[in-house]
Amino acid sequence: MTDRRVDAVVIGRNEGQRLIDCLRSMQGAARRVIYVDSGSTDGSIAAAQRLGAEVVALDMSLPFTAARARNAGLAALAGDGADFVQLVDGDCQIDPDWIATAQAFLEDHPKAAIACGRRRERHPEASVYNRLCDREWNTPVGEATACGGDALVRRQALAEVGGFRDDLIAGEEPEMCLRLRRAGWSIWRLDAEMTLHDAQILRLGQWWQRSRRAGHAFAEGAHLHGAGPEGHWVRETRRALLWGAGLPLAILLLMLITPWAGLLALIYPAQVLRLALRDQGPTRWETGLFTVLGKFAEAQGALEFHLRRLRGQRRGIMEYK
Repeated sequence: MTDRRVDAVVIGRNEGQRLIDCLRSMQGAARRVIYVDSGSTDGSIAAAQRLGAEVVALDMSLPFTAARARNAGLAALAGDGADFVQLVDGDCQIDPDWIATAQAFLEDHPKAAIACGRRRERHPEASVYNRLCDREWNTPVGEATACGGDALVRRQALAEVGGFRDDLIAGEEPEMCLRLRRAGWSIWRLDAEMTLHDAQILRLGQWWQRSRRAGHAFAEGAHLHGAGPEGHWVRETRRALLWGAGLPLAILLLMLITPWAGLLALIYPAQVLRLALRDQGPTRWETGLFTVLGKFAEAQGALEFHLRRLRGQRRGIMEYK
């Protein structure tokens, strides 16, 4: 239990039982729970109301983003908000000890804006893609550059930087964290269990879409802030474009001169081998393989962002489940 200085904002759409488990995990841990629904058709709104959450239904005639949903939840707390807000996706379940642990940390560190912990995949055994997600979320403990969608945030700090950017279809948390750090705040990853997440990525197409979305986020983040001293996502974008677009195109062009140039494609299995040997974990081979394969999907997303930018267009949200 907290001392009631924590509110919560939960976002979701058609999460079903996952949303119910999420909201139940918040009971007694937060003073007010705001559930922001993005056009659910599975009874999520009624379920949230039965569990005591205050519901905000987004106007779906406007472009939807998770950032917009979180801002709507935060706006619902205006004038009566607690000092801290737990942000959580509706497919996640909060650990019973997390909020009290994170709150104590933020109270002891007045310049810390955000505390996040270990997000775990609920069913890593269900697919290689779920295992990759679980590994991705095992970030280093200590001061960090960014958080994910689940985090306890200091309301004052978030208000100071204007919250999230509504127009970002992905990567809104790292972008917001960058602005927080520039304003003198810090982000921390605690050595504590935080949430269980249900990715449900069981098919290659789902994983590809998620990786493509990441590439879009890399490119947009670099476009917005890459010129700054942090070089925000410049390296990630360059790697995606090099491995996923530049090298394949160069090999194809060289093959017009000599078919022997096709041997240059061996650089990809060589890269898988290098990454696997560098990593001593039990999943090193699948991690190496999908890290390399993912560059093609990331390049697709990055190129799509820049093509749309040149045309003056914005892309809608990319969903993978």
